[in-house]
Amino acid sequence: MEIDYKGANCVVIKDKNATLIIDPSDNASVGSAVNGSDVMVLATQPSYANGVTGDAFIVDMPGEYEHRDISIRGIPVRAHLSADEKALAATMYQIKTNNLTIAVIGNTVSPLTDADVEELGEVDIVIIPIGGGGTLDAVDAATIVRQLSPLVVIPTHFDDGHTKYEVPQATTAAFEKEMGNDNIERQSVYKLKQGGALPVNTTTYILSHTK
Repeated sequence: MEIDYKGANCVVIKDKNATLIIDPSDNASVGSAVNGSDVMVLATQPSYANGVTGDAFIVDMPGEYEHRDISIRGIPVRAHLSADEKALAATMYQIKTNNLTIAVIGNTVSPLTDADVEELGEVDIVIIPIGGGGTLDAVDAATIVRQLSPLVVIPTHFDDGHTKYEVPQATTAAFEKEMGNDNIERQSVYKLKQGGALPVNTTTYILSHTK
């Protein structure tokens, strides 16, 4: 498995079964990668999948899905900064593939409810925005990470020096501090070999923006 960070809340997850593209918004560098019958597009808000054409399998709302031996559960959640506390206008995802469970948190509020945590279950990898300015900030993101206790954390939606945002985003420094500045790895791409071992303790992987 490989996870590439493409800017904003977008990552591309490649495994032996398919390529999963999370939130391919206008300011993410995914290009033509969203096309193909082996591609799955997951959008935490429906607008992030606008413009996706071709044979991609698109998931942009709550529900249970199965495609190419990958199981996906979309869980309805309140959107960040939503004035209506009862409106569940965003979706977070539980992805199960190759004996791993991945949680894609997206643009929701912190902390998660007990029901949300139960829906996600035991999580190996968490993909979560951290930059503030319209999405989760470092403190709120770290709160959710502690609720889920994953072994791998992939931050998104931060000032990476490349992505253009309508609202300024923080760098990863505040999130690293919230996580205790321990077990921080900087890599261009997160790679986990088939059957490879996850870290023993929760480790945050700061990925480079790739095109």
